[in-house]
Amino acid sequence: MSAPSPIRLGMVGGGTGAFIGAVHRIAARLDGEFQLVAGALSSTPEKSRASGEALGLARVYDDFSAMARAEARRKDGIEAVAIVTPNHRHAAPAIEFLKRGIHVICDKPLTATLAEAKQLAAAAERSKALFILTHNYTGYPMVRQARAMVEAGTLGRLRLVQVEYVQEWLTEAAEKHGSKQAEWRTDPERSGAGGATGDIGTHAYNLACFVSGLMPEALAADLSTFVPGRALDDNAHVLLRFEGGARGMLWASQVAPGNENGLRLRVYGEKGGLEWAQEDPNYLWFTPFGEPKRRITRNGAGSGPEAARVSRIPPGHPEGYLEGFANLYAEAARAIRAHQAGEPVPDEVLYPTLADGLAGMRFVDACVRSSRRNAAWVSL
Repeated sequence: MSAPSPIRLGMVGGGTGAFIGAVHRIAARLDGEFQLVAGALSSTPEKSRASGEALGLARVYDDFSAMARAEARRKDGIEAVAIVTPNHRHAAPAIEFLKRGIHVICDKPLTATLAEAKQLAAAAERSKALFILTHNYTGYPMVRQARAMVEAGTLGRLRLVQVEYVQEWLTEAAEKHGSKQAEWRTDPERSGAGGATGDIGTHAYNLACFVSGLMPEALAADLSTFVPGRALDDNAHVLLRFEGGARGMLWASQVAPGNENGLRLRVYGEKGGLEWAQEDPNYLWFTPFGEPKRRITRNGAGSGPEAARVSRIPPGHPEGYLEGFANLYAEAARAIRAHQAGEPVPDEVLYPTLADGLAGMRFVDACVRSSRRNAAWVSL
Protein backbone atom coordinates (compact mmCIF):
# COMPACT_ATOMS: atom_id res chain seq x y z
CA MET A 1 0.00 0.00 0.00
CA SER A 2 1.38 3.41 -0.96
CA ALA A 3 2.15 6.00 1.70
CA PRO A 4 -0.51 8.66 2.24
CA SER A 5 0.04 12.04 0.63
CA PRO A 6 1.58 14.69 2.88
CA ILE A 7 -0.89 16.86 4.75
CA ARG A 8 -1.16 20.23 3.00
CA LEU A 9 0.13 22.85 5.45
CA GLY A 10 -0.12 26.63 5.55
CA MET A 11 1.81 29.04 7.74
CA VAL A 12 0.92 32.38 9.33
CA GLY A 13 4.02 34.35 10.31
CA GLY A 14 7.51 32.89 10.12
CA GLY A 15 8.85 35.08 7.32
CA THR A 16 12.46 35.94 6.57
CA GLY A 17 14.49 36.33 9.75
CA ALA A 18 11.92 34.70 12.04
CA PHE A 19 13.54 32.03 14.23
CA ILE A 20 10.55 29.94 15.24
CA GLY A 21 9.05 29.82 11.74
CA ALA A 22 12.14 28.03 10.43
CA VAL A 23 11.99 25.59 13.35
CA HIS A 24 8.36 24.72 12.56
CA ARG A 25 9.17 24.20 8.88
CA ILE A 26 12.01 21.81 9.69
CA ALA A 27 9.86 19.92 12.21
CA ALA A 28 6.93 19.67 9.80
CA ARG A 29 8.96 18.10 7.02
CA LEU A 30 11.29 15.87 9.06
CA ASP A 31 9.04 12.81 8.80
CA GLY A 32 7.48 13.67 5.45
CA GLU A 33 4.02 14.07 6.99
CA PHE A 34 3.44 17.68 5.90
CA GLN A 35 4.05 19.79 2.81
CA LEU A 36 4.07 23.57 3.15
CA VAL A 37 2.07 24.96 0.23
CA ALA A 38 0.71 28.36 1.31
CA GLY A 39 1.40 31.18 3.69
CA ALA A 40 0.76 34.68 4.96
CA LEU A 41 4.26 35.05 6.28
CA SER A 42 4.38 38.64 7.48
CA SER A 43 2.15 41.52 8.52
CA THR A 44 3.81 43.43 5.66
CA PRO A 45 2.49 42.19 2.26
CA GLU A 46 5.77 42.91 0.47
CA LYS A 47 7.77 40.92 3.01
CA SER A 48 5.22 38.12 2.93
CA ARG A 49 5.58 37.80 -0.85
CA ALA A 50 9.36 37.93 -0.71
CA SER A 51 9.46 35.27 2.03
CA GLY A 52 7.05 33.05 0.11
CA GLU A 53 9.13 33.35 -3.03
CA ALA A 54 12.28 32.43 -1.10
CA LEU A 55 10.52 29.33 0.26
CA GLY A 56 9.08 28.38 -3.13
CA LEU A 57 5.48 28.41 -1.90
CA ALA A 58 2.71 27.78 -4.39
CA ARG A 59 0.44 30.43 -2.87
CA VAL A 60 1.34 33.52 -0.86
CA TYR A 61 -1.20 35.87 0.73
CA ASP A 62 -1.04 39.43 2.01
CA ASP A 63 -2.91 38.57 5.22
CA PHE A 64 -4.27 35.58 7.11
CA SER A 65 -7.94 36.45 6.54
CA ALA A 66 -7.56 36.34 2.76
CA MET A 67 -5.60 33.11 3.11
CA ALA A 68 -8.26 31.43 5.26
CA ARG A 69 -11.08 32.38 2.88
CA ALA A 70 -9.24 31.34 -0.27
CA GLU A 71 -7.79 28.09 1.06
CA ALA A 72 -11.13 26.96 2.47
CA ARG A 73 -12.68 27.27 -1.01
CA ARG A 74 -9.99 25.29 -2.85
CA LYS A 75 -10.23 21.56 -3.40
CA ASP A 76 -6.48 21.42 -2.90
CA GLY A 77 -6.53 23.94 -0.02
CA ILE A 78 -4.53 23.56 3.15
CA GLU A 79 -5.68 20.98 5.68
CA ALA A 80 -3.75 22.47 8.60
CA VAL A 81 -2.10 25.78 9.43
CA ALA A 82 0.90 26.58 11.63
CA ILE A 83 0.65 29.89 13.50
CA VAL A 84 4.11 31.17 14.39
CA THR A 85 3.49 34.87 15.03
CA PRO A 86 4.20 36.85 18.23
CA ASN A 87 1.75 36.07 21.06
CA HIS A 88 -0.71 38.88 20.39
CA ARG A 89 -1.31 37.56 16.87
CA HIS A 90 -2.19 33.98 17.80
CA ALA A 91 -5.90 34.29 18.59
CA ALA A 92 -7.29 36.07 15.52
CA PRO A 93 -5.80 33.77 12.85
CA ALA A 94 -6.47 30.65 14.93
CA ILE A 95 -10.14 31.61 15.23
CA GLU A 96 -10.33 32.41 11.51
CA PHE A 97 -8.99 29.01 10.42
CA LEU A 98 -10.90 27.01 13.05
CA LYS A 99 -14.09 28.66 11.81
CA ARG A 100 -13.41 27.12 8.40
CA GLY A 101 -12.61 23.65 9.69
CA ILE A 102 -8.85 23.91 9.15
CA HIS A 103 -6.71 22.25 11.84
CA VAL A 104 -4.49 24.64 13.82
CA ILE A 105 -0.95 24.02 15.05
CA CYS A 106 -0.06 27.02 17.21
CA ASP A 107 3.16 28.08 18.86
CA LYS A 108 3.12 28.73 22.61
CA PRO A 109 1.95 30.50 24.71
CA LEU A 110 -1.65 30.20 23.61
CA THR A 111 -2.33 33.96 23.39
CA ALA A 112 -1.21 37.27 24.88
CA THR A 113 -4.04 37.49 27.43
CA LEU A 114 -6.37 35.20 29.32
CA ALA A 115 -9.37 36.97 27.76
CA GLU A 116 -8.08 36.15 24.25
CA ALA A 117 -7.46 32.57 25.33
CA LYS A 118 -11.08 32.19 26.41
CA GLN A 119 -12.29 33.60 23.07
CA LEU A 120 -10.08 31.12 21.25
CA ALA A 121 -11.35 28.27 23.42
CA ALA A 122 -14.94 29.16 22.55
CA ALA A 123 -14.09 29.16 18.82
CA ALA A 124 -12.38 25.78 19.13
CA GLU A 125 -15.42 24.30 20.86
CA ARG A 126 -17.59 25.39 17.92
CA SER A 127 -15.15 23.98 15.36
CA LYS A 128 -14.74 20.39 14.23
CA ALA A 129 -11.03 21.00 13.63
CA LEU A 130 -8.19 19.99 15.95
CA PHE A 131 -6.03 22.42 17.91
CA ILE A 132 -2.42 21.48 18.71
CA LEU A 133 -0.15 23.66 20.87
CA THR A 134 3.60 23.25 20.39
CA HIS A 135 5.00 22.96 23.88
CA ASN A 136 7.81 21.06 22.18
CA TYR A 137 9.55 19.71 25.28
CA THR A 138 6.66 17.28 25.76
CA GLY A 139 7.92 15.59 22.60
CA TYR A 140 11.28 14.53 24.04
CA PRO A 141 11.60 10.74 24.47
CA MET A 142 12.89 10.89 28.05
CA VAL A 143 10.14 13.30 29.07
CA ARG A 144 7.67 10.71 27.79
CA GLN A 145 9.59 8.08 29.77
CA ALA A 146 9.39 10.16 32.94
CA ARG A 147 5.66 10.69 32.51
CA ALA A 148 5.13 6.95 32.02
CA MET A 149 7.09 6.11 35.18
CA VAL A 150 5.05 8.57 37.23
CA GLU A 151 1.81 7.17 35.82
CA ALA A 152 2.95 3.63 36.62
CA GLY A 153 3.48 4.57 40.27
CA THR A 154 7.24 3.99 40.15
CA LEU A 155 7.81 7.05 42.35
CA GLY A 156 4.84 6.37 44.59
CA ARG A 157 2.74 9.26 45.83
CA LEU A 158 4.33 12.50 44.61
CA ARG A 159 5.59 15.01 47.15
CA LEU A 160 7.82 17.52 45.36
CA VAL A 161 7.99 18.98 41.84
CA GLN A 162 10.81 21.40 41.05
CA VAL A 163 11.29 22.96 37.62
CA GLU A 164 13.51 25.73 36.34
CA TYR A 165 14.07 27.40 33.00
CA VAL A 166 16.99 29.82 33.07
CA GLN A 167 18.68 31.83 30.33
CA GLU A 168 21.11 34.74 30.08
CA TRP A 169 20.16 36.41 26.80
CA LEU A 170 18.26 39.35 28.34
CA THR A 171 20.85 40.16 31.01
CA GLU A 172 21.35 43.45 29.17
CA ALA A 173 18.69 45.53 27.39
CA ALA A 174 18.89 43.63 24.10
CA GLU A 175 15.51 45.07 23.15
CA LYS A 176 17.15 48.50 22.83
CA HIS A 177 20.01 47.29 20.64
CA GLY A 178 18.31 45.88 17.56
CA SER A 179 17.25 42.40 18.71
CA LYS A 180 13.89 41.71 17.04
CA GLN A 181 13.23 38.74 19.34
CA ALA A 182 13.94 40.82 22.44
CA GLU A 183 11.82 43.72 21.20
CA TRP A 184 8.55 41.84 21.00
CA ARG A 185 9.17 39.47 23.90
CA THR A 186 9.61 42.41 26.28
CA ASP A 187 6.68 44.42 24.90
CA PRO A 188 3.41 44.04 26.87
CA GLU A 189 1.38 44.88 23.74
CA ARG A 190 2.84 41.93 21.84
CA SER A 191 3.94 39.48 24.53
CA GLY A 192 1.17 39.92 27.11
CA ALA A 193 1.33 40.48 30.84
CA GLY A 194 4.20 38.07 31.45
CA GLY A 195 7.77 38.51 30.27
CA ALA A 196 10.00 35.61 31.28
CA THR A 197 6.89 34.18 32.94
CA GLY A 198 5.03 33.91 29.64
CA ASP A 199 7.99 33.19 27.39
CA ILE A 200 9.75 30.40 29.25
CA GLY A 201 7.80 30.10 32.50
CA THR A 202 4.87 28.60 30.59
CA HIS A 203 7.23 25.95 29.17
CA ALA A 204 8.44 25.06 32.67
CA TYR A 205 4.91 25.01 34.05
CA ASN A 206 3.65 22.82 31.19
CA LEU A 207 6.53 20.38 31.59
CA ALA A 208 5.98 20.05 35.35
CA CYS A 209 2.27 19.34 34.88
CA PHE A 210 2.82 17.03 31.89
CA VAL A 211 5.25 14.76 33.72
CA SER A 212 3.70 14.85 37.20
CA GLY A 213 0.10 14.61 36.04
CA LEU A 214 -0.74 17.19 38.72
CA MET A 215 -2.33 20.63 38.44
CA PRO A 216 -1.63 23.41 40.95
CA GLU A 217 -4.49 24.72 43.05
CA ALA A 218 -2.69 27.88 44.17
CA LEU A 219 0.57 29.72 43.72
CA ALA A 220 2.62 32.56 45.18
CA ALA A 221 4.78 34.44 42.69
CA ASP A 222 7.54 37.02 43.11
CA LEU A 223 8.16 38.59 39.67
CA SER A 224 11.13 40.90 39.18
CA THR A 225 12.33 43.25 36.47
CA PHE A 226 16.06 43.71 36.94
CA VAL A 227 16.99 45.52 33.73
CA PRO A 228 16.16 49.25 34.10
CA GLY A 229 13.41 50.46 31.78
CA ARG A 230 12.15 47.00 30.89
CA ALA A 231 8.34 46.79 30.89
CA LEU A 232 7.93 43.10 31.78
CA ASP A 233 9.41 40.67 34.29
CA ASP A 234 12.73 39.04 33.47
CA ASN A 235 12.85 36.77 36.54
CA ALA A 236 10.20 34.79 38.41
CA HIS A 237 10.21 32.75 41.62
CA VAL A 238 6.97 30.81 42.06
CA LEU A 239 5.78 28.51 44.85
CA LEU A 240 3.15 25.93 43.84
CA ARG A 241 0.59 23.97 45.84
CA PHE A 242 -0.55 20.98 43.82
CA GLU A 243 -3.75 19.03 44.14
CA GLY A 244 -3.34 16.09 46.50
CA GLY A 245 -0.82 17.84 48.73
CA ALA A 246 2.34 17.90 46.62
CA ARG A 247 4.43 21.07 46.68
CA GLY A 248 6.49 22.69 43.95
CA MET A 249 8.86 25.49 43.00
CA LEU A 250 9.31 27.12 39.59
CA TRP A 251 12.15 29.46 38.66
CA ALA A 252 12.15 31.24 35.30
CA SER A 253 14.88 33.73 34.48
CA GLN A 254 16.35 35.39 31.40
CA VAL A 255 18.97 37.35 33.34
CA ALA A 256 21.12 34.51 34.72
CA PRO A 257 24.62 34.72 33.15
CA GLY A 258 26.13 31.37 32.31
CA ASN A 259 22.82 29.77 31.36
CA GLU A 260 21.87 29.24 27.73
CA ASN A 261 18.72 27.14 27.78
CA GLY A 262 18.66 25.58 31.21
CA LEU A 263 15.34 23.77 31.43
CA ARG A 264 15.50 21.22 34.25
CA LEU A 265 12.85 19.12 35.99
CA ARG A 266 13.01 17.14 39.24
CA VAL A 267 10.11 15.07 40.60
CA TYR A 268 10.18 13.26 43.96
CA GLY A 269 7.78 10.78 45.49
CA GLU A 270 7.63 8.40 48.43
CA LYS A 271 9.55 5.70 46.52
CA GLY A 272 12.11 7.70 44.55
CA GLY A 273 12.96 10.62 42.31
CA LEU A 274 13.51 11.58 38.67
CA GLU A 275 15.75 14.25 37.15
CA TRP A 276 15.89 15.49 33.54
CA ALA A 277 17.76 18.37 31.88
CA GLN A 278 16.97 19.69 28.42
CA GLU A 279 20.61 20.43 27.63
CA ASP A 280 21.40 16.72 28.18
CA PRO A 281 18.08 15.34 26.96
CA ASN A 282 18.89 11.74 26.14
CA TYR A 283 19.34 10.76 29.79
CA LEU A 284 16.81 10.45 32.60
CA TRP A 285 18.14 9.92 36.13
CA PHE A 286 16.09 7.69 38.42
CA THR A 287 16.90 7.20 42.09
CA PRO A 288 14.86 4.58 43.98
CA PHE A 289 14.79 5.50 47.67
CA GLY A 290 17.76 3.94 49.48
CA GLU A 291 19.44 2.80 46.24
CA PRO A 292 22.11 4.21 43.91
CA LYS A 293 21.14 6.63 41.17
CA ARG A 294 20.42 4.98 37.79
CA ARG A 295 20.82 6.44 34.32
CA ILE A 296 18.07 5.59 31.84
CA THR A 297 18.97 6.26 28.20
CA ARG A 298 16.81 7.01 25.21
CA ASN A 299 16.04 3.76 23.40
CA GLY A 300 18.42 1.96 25.74
CA ALA A 301 18.44 0.06 29.01
CA GLY A 302 15.56 0.94 31.28
CA SER A 303 13.47 2.92 28.82
CA GLY A 304 10.06 1.76 27.66
CA PRO A 305 7.76 1.94 24.65
CA GLU A 306 6.67 5.50 25.42
CA ALA A 307 10.21 6.72 24.70
CA ALA A 308 10.83 4.29 21.85
CA ARG A 309 7.83 5.39 19.78
CA VAL A 310 9.14 8.96 19.61
CA SER A 311 12.79 8.03 18.96
CA ARG A 312 14.21 7.94 15.43
CA ILE A 313 17.82 6.80 15.68
CA PRO A 314 19.79 4.14 17.60
CA PRO A 315 21.00 4.56 21.19
CA GLY A 316 24.03 6.77 21.66
CA HIS A 317 23.09 9.16 18.85
CA PRO A 318 21.70 12.36 20.39
CA GLU A 319 18.25 13.69 19.62
CA GLY A 320 17.04 17.04 20.84
CA TYR A 321 15.21 20.27 20.12
CA LEU A 322 14.31 19.81 16.46
CA GLU A 323 13.35 16.17 16.91
CA GLY A 324 11.18 17.03 19.91
CA PHE A 325 9.39 19.62 17.80
CA ALA A 326 9.08 17.12 14.96
CA ASN A 327 7.55 14.57 17.33
CA LEU A 328 4.68 16.96 18.00
CA TYR A 329 4.17 17.41 14.26
CA ALA A 330 4.20 13.63 13.84
CA GLU A 331 1.62 13.28 16.61
CA ALA A 332 -0.44 16.05 14.99
CA ALA A 333 -0.32 14.19 11.67
CA ARG A 334 -1.60 10.98 13.26
CA ALA A 335 -4.40 12.90 14.94
CA ILE A 336 -5.35 14.74 11.73
CA ARG A 337 -5.38 11.54 9.66
CA ALA A 338 -7.56 9.82 12.26
CA HIS A 339 -9.89 12.82 12.27
CA GLN A 340 -10.13 12.78 8.47
CA ALA A 341 -10.98 9.08 8.56
CA GLY A 342 -13.73 9.68 11.13
CA GLU A 343 -11.83 7.69 13.73
CA PRO A 344 -10.85 8.62 17.32
CA VAL A 345 -7.33 9.86 17.92
CA PRO A 346 -5.21 6.85 19.06
CA ASP A 347 -4.72 6.72 22.82
CA GLU A 348 -0.93 6.77 22.59
CA VAL A 349 -0.88 10.01 20.59
CA LEU A 350 0.09 12.87 22.92
CA TYR A 351 0.28 16.57 22.21
CA PRO A 352 -0.51 19.75 24.16
CA THR A 353 -4.08 20.86 23.59
CA LEU A 354 -6.17 23.97 24.04
CA ALA A 355 -6.68 22.95 27.68
CA ASP A 356 -2.91 23.06 28.22
CA GLY A 357 -2.79 26.47 26.59
CA LEU A 358 -5.54 27.78 28.84
CA ALA A 359 -3.72 26.37 31.86
CA GLY A 360 -0.59 28.25 30.81
CA MET A 361 -2.49 31.51 30.46
CA ARG A 362 -4.12 31.02 33.87
CA PHE A 363 -0.63 30.43 35.27
CA VAL A 364 0.67 33.73 33.86
CA ASP A 365 -2.44 35.59 35.04
CA ALA A 366 -2.12 34.13 38.55
CA CYS A 367 1.60 34.97 38.73
CA VAL A 368 0.94 38.60 37.82
CA ARG A 369 -1.95 38.86 40.32
CA SER A 370 0.11 37.29 43.08
CA SER A 371 3.19 39.44 42.48
CA ARG A 372 1.11 42.63 42.53
CA ARG A 373 -0.11 41.57 45.98
CA ASN A 374 3.43 41.14 47.34
CA ALA A 375 3.63 37.44 46.40
CA ALA A 376 0.37 36.54 48.12
CA TRP A 377 -1.13 33.12 47.55
CA VAL A 378 -3.77 33.18 44.80
CA SER A 379 -6.03 30.49 43.40
CA LEU A 380 -5.80 29.22 39.85
